[in-house]
Amino acid sequence: MAKRFAQLEPHHRDFIARQHLFFTASAASEGRVNVSPRGTDSFRVLSDNAAFFLDRTGSGNETAAHLLADGRLTIMFCAFEGPPLILRLYGRGRVIARGSAEYGDLLAEHFGGEEPLGARQMTRIDFDLVQTSCGYGVPLLDYRDERPQMDGWAKAKGPDGIRDYWAEKNLVSMDGLPTGLLEA
Repeated sequence: MAKRFAQLEPHHRDFIARQHLFFTASAASEGRVNVSPRGTDSFRVLSDNAAFFLDRTGSGNETAAHLLADGRLTIMFCAFEGPPLILRLYGRGRVIARGSAEYGDLLAEHFGGEEPLGARQMTRIDFDLVQTSCGYGVPLLDYRDERPQMDGWAKAKGPDGIRDYWAEKNLVSMDGLPTGLLEA
């Protein structure tokens, strides 16, 4: 049975801290719905109703485009180990541009000022609904490790190559919506 909460409770924060993976879901008023997996090493809770994640370069930039077009964002965590649970955060998101003062402040406070190679932007969600459900249908899986390919790819590209990649692959969504990347 699903349960709804107006904000994160301490047991929700504990659950989030134990996860290795989360998913983002976003959409514009028309076009495709996007769901993206992300590692929780980039996720930080700011308050009972706000969180953000450091977004690294990917093959597309759909979430950013959808947030500019519509703003709706859902973040979902699933327990793949331990007791079953699904937790969703429903709210409005916005992109925090790389190089902005807000980006720098969050990077300093929550990541010790360490920016991984390939960091593209940050995404903030302000949520008004936390929903949990049983998660009985989620399989049990064992976590082994993080994949090294993203770091290797970014290192091989270098800062200039990453910027060129953004210009080629990350400026518009698959539906032709602007992402706002490189506009600051």
